[in-house]
Amino acid sequence: MSEEDEFGAYHALTESEDDRRWAFGTGFTDALEGVDTTVPDGVDGAALACYCLMLGDDALIYSHRLQQWITRAPELEEETALGNIALDLLGQARMLLARAGRADRTGRDEDRLAFFREESEFRNVRLVERCDNDFAELVARLLVFSTFRLALFDGLRTSGDPVLAAIAAKGVKELTYHRDYAAQWVVRLGDGTELSHNKMQAGLDVIWPLVDELFVPHPIEASLHGVAVDVQTLRTEVDVVLDTVLATAGLDRPATAPMATIRGRAGRDGVHTEALGYVLAELQSVARAYPDATW
Repeated sequence: MSEEDEFGAYHALTESEDDRRWAFGTGFTDALEGVDTTVPDGVDGAALACYCLMLGDDALIYSHRLQQWITRAPELEEETALGNIALDLLGQARMLLARAGRADRTGRDEDRLAFFREESEFRNVRLVERCDNDFAELVARLLVFSTFRLALFDGLRTSGDPVLAAIAAKGVKELTYHRDYAAQWVVRLGDGTELSHNKMQAGLDVIWPLVDELFVPHPIEASLHGVAVDVQTLRTEVDVVLDTVLATAGLDRPATAPMATIRGRAGRDGVHTEALGYVLAELQSVARAYPDATW
């Protein structure tokens, strides 16, 4: 191997036009560069920003959890797949957080929203926070999350906010792959050996108390008629997909009770599980240690 070939991959990552870098899942500096981000007439910019934070925080936190599986997955091929899924979600998070900052005119960019908010300011559902104990839990959670998010983004393609609609249209293609990848693994493990079947069922049982929160409507969504999607309307569609996958895998739909809320408040209201604090400590550590750094 020549010296040029040996370092070709390194150069591809470190050298790029206009001093841009490959990192952060996209390859562009401004997540909404060249896009008209004017808030449509009749739409409350603050409410739109909060809604985009909900969707963006879901993607950001779950992307980080998936990234933690790099070097831990059963095979190199699965590490590549999980890495790609994490990058897809990170790209969605970038665009949604950038949209949030432009919509409420606070001047906060995606980095400020990702790295310098406190735990109570995050609006993600609690499903994305937990740490998976094994690969079966990982694919169980990925199946539920991607099935729900795919149905949500499919509805958002006709959103009254053209920016949100465009983000959703791109995300649908990515999320279709995420859902199918997870479904194949759930079937493979559920319909495999006795050990893999039991682990897959246990993985479903663990994450199931967090599922109902996905379909609880929030006042912000109700205030954005024609822009947001009513999550209650997605329940049947999501259940059909999940029940089909579980039946094919020979798995039982868990009957566990939903996780309790705190005075009716949960992730969308900034009330989270203990796990989120650990995620943010890791995710935000470098930016907070070197707040003026650039790279």
